[in-house]
Amino acid sequence: MSKEITNDVISKFKNDLEKHPVFNVASHAAQENGIYKASQNLQTKIDLDPTFSIEIDTGKPADQKQSGRCWIFSALNTMRHPLQKKFKLKEFELSQNYTNFWDKFEKSNWFFENVIATADKDLGDRKVSFLFTTPQQDGGQWDMLCGIIEKYGIVPKSVYPETANATNSSALNDTLNTLLRKDGLELRKLVNAGKSEDEVQARKEEMLNDVFRVLAISLGVPPKKFNFEYRDDDNNYHIDKDITPKEFFDKYVGMDLANHISTINAPTSDKPFHKVFSVEYLGNVEGGRQVRHLNLKVDEMKDLIIKQLKSGEVVWFGSNVVKDSERRAGLLDTNLYRRDQLFDVDFSMSKADKLDSGESMMDHAMVITGVDIVDGKPTKWKIENSWGEKPGFKGYFVMSDSWFDSFVYQAVINKDILPDDLKKAYDEGKDNPIQLLPWDPMGALAFKY
Repeated sequence: MSKEITNDVISKFKNDLEKHPVFNVASHAAQENGIYKASQNLQTKIDLDPTFSIEIDTGKPADQKQSGRCWIFSALNTMRHPLQKKFKLKEFELSQNYTNFWDKFEKSNWFFENVIATADKDLGDRKVSFLFTTPQQDGGQWDMLCGIIEKYGIVPKSVYPETANATNSSALNDTLNTLLRKDGLELRKLVNAGKSEDEVQARKEEMLNDVFRVLAISLGVPPKKFNFEYRDDDNNYHIDKDITPKEFFDKYVGMDLANHISTINAPTSDKPFHKVFSVEYLGNVEGGRQVRHLNLKVDEMKDLIIKQLKSGEVVWFGSNVVKDSERRAGLLDTNLYRRDQLFDVDFSMSKADKLDSGESMMDHAMVITGVDIVDGKPTKWKIENSWGEKPGFKGYFVMSDSWFDSFVYQAVINKDILPDDLKKAYDEGKDNPIQLLPWDPMGALAFKY
């Protein structure tokens, strides 16, 4: 039986408030400065001094600007750092826009194919509604990035630079999603009218032609071949003529994408550790790489990341960056804001409860480039962000180990460093992963800017 809030109950709450020892001080501070400033713990700035016992020099951070391409920027950062060192290129970036173009093009086809596959379901069906809510967006995950590079390769930023619609993507996303929804409804009608598969696919190809035109006008036409021309840090001139994007990746990047796997830390009851998971409708390249996650305990994930850093390789990771963070200072710490002290209220939740309730999920990808180990345990982590050089320590953030425990959900690990039991767990589960529902938090895309 439901029960309304009575005036007597409200009077009781007011009396309790007036008797509370911190009410006047806390209310003045919060109302004048806002909740976060009023509850900020200045000790965090002392504890998160940007000094690390293990650190990889990665140079100047990139800037995704007003776009949700953090997953692309972070992934390409993991690839460009070794390239810069090997070929002596201090000022160099890989084209995030090139990957962005093909990702949006492939996501459009992915949307169309899923619309066709679900055409027999009502528009009000939750899965159909999920598809049409966001036909495509800027965000993504590691395996989706690999799928694009494995098919289309990669190019230098000088060959395919940023455009206004790449750096500020809202208008392009709105335009493209309008087109996709319109076309998606038409595809449903064709299927339900009994049109043949060939007829439906022929119409879909015409729709993709429109998508390609929108992207080419907005982002530029991606090159099939190009000349890679540069001067290295010793002022020596180099030119590599008529190279394809896939040849460029193989020759200048050479990262073994198939050997880099996604691990997650999802301590919820529906996700046993050491099992492999996939997410329904999550992907971009039809017929390409499937999104797969090996679920690990948080300490297992940390140990692997530290091992990878010691080997000289940085780590792409996904987290919930908006939680307990200070963008300008570049700090990520669960003790950054003491709202519990400000309000005298218990806000504590387990990581599993945060995921199950929607309180937290991955929304941003960055790169771990260092860690500070004290008495054999990590205390803080060095993070390369993709928000330019203004935030944090010239674009780098410091993450406390407690923040890692609470808000880090995904890390890409070189399979070579996995212990035998985890290699076996991944190999046994990768071809038949446990499929999660489309709205599972492990299907969240990294997109924050």
